[in-house]
Amino acid sequence: MEIVKAYDHQIELLDQKLEHLAKEHDERDYRLLLTVPGIGRVLGLTILYEMDTVTRFPTDKDFLSYSRLVKGSVASAGKIKGLTGGKMGNAYLRWAFGEAAIIAKRNHLLLTPYAERLVAKRGKFKGNAILASKLARAVYYMLQTGTVFDAERVVATAI
Repeated sequence: MEIVKAYDHQIELLDQKLEHLAKEHDERDYRLLLTVPGIGRVLGLTILYEMDTVTRFPTDKDFLSYSRLVKGSVASAGKIKGLTGGKMGNAYLRWAFGEAAIIAKRNHLLLTPYAERLVAKRGKFKGNAILASKLARAVYYMLQTGTVFDAERVVATAI
């Protein structure tokens, strides 16, 4: 148990150092990410460093595509031939937004009923994926405009 306690102490020191570096690197974006329900220190750092900077994405669709939150498709002359690109993009961002959606729907006043409606209508996996993409889109616009998270805007577009 002493070895585990020593590792826990080292991990805590490493987390503190990473958070300090994040505040030096881009404090505004890190603070904004922490306002999103479901995003804590670890997910905030993951999102912040995996996306690099939000200005590299011209639109929210580019950010969602890079985050693996939308399916790619092959189309020709208006006919969809199939799906492609399932492995293109950043798997860590997909994981982070998926975890944030699961955590956010547990105890948020507005997101919980919205997530329950999504799950009832679309199923558990698809409902969580929709909520994750909504959170990612909200994060994109938050970081672009410098505003804090607003759950009312996320659930405003009802099912």
